[in-house]
Amino acid sequence: RENAHFTIHAGEAFGLPSIWEAIQWCGADRLGHGVRIVDDITVEPDGSVTLGRLAAYVRDRRIPLEMCPSSNIQTGAAPSIEQHPIGLLRRLGFRVTVNTDNRLMSGTSMSHEMELLSQAFGYGLNDLQWFTLNAMKSAFLPFDERLTMINEQIKPQYSALKAVLADRLIGRE
Repeated sequence: RENAHFTIHAGEAFGLPSIWEAIQWCGADRLGHGVRIVDDITVEPDGSVTLGRLAAYVRDRRIPLEMCPSSNIQTGAAPSIEQHPIGLLRRLGFRVTVNTDNRLMSGTSMSHEMELLSQAFGYGLNDLQWFTLNAMKSAFLPFDERLTMINEQIKPQYSALKAVLADRLIGRE
């Protein structure tokens, strides 16, 4: 009514019905967790994938899923980092972001979450940049402000970090 944006905590403990309700009844612009969207995705033994109606809706409308890997393991929504659905969701093109949930309760930080994902999935800086860009694209800010942050902060900082790491690899530092 007042053009307010909403993130609704859904799809962690209560599965697909909570995701549907958050979007359809509450008007969620983002889903806090949304990890159980994987229950609406079928992966065949040959590797082919079929999205159910809700999963397709979430992906096609670019509804952000705020993944919180450490928290999801602590609550039992994912059995381990290696089995966390963030890898599948990223491959399928969902708008996935990396988050800490309750940083103090989970005993984590954004750096630690990124490190865990890098170790579990072999993610490099390009992958971590992808998650970071998704987060900024999903921010409740005007488009121009998001674009400015992406082009003047995020991309240049990742480029600088990549250059530093490249220098270290070839021994220039």
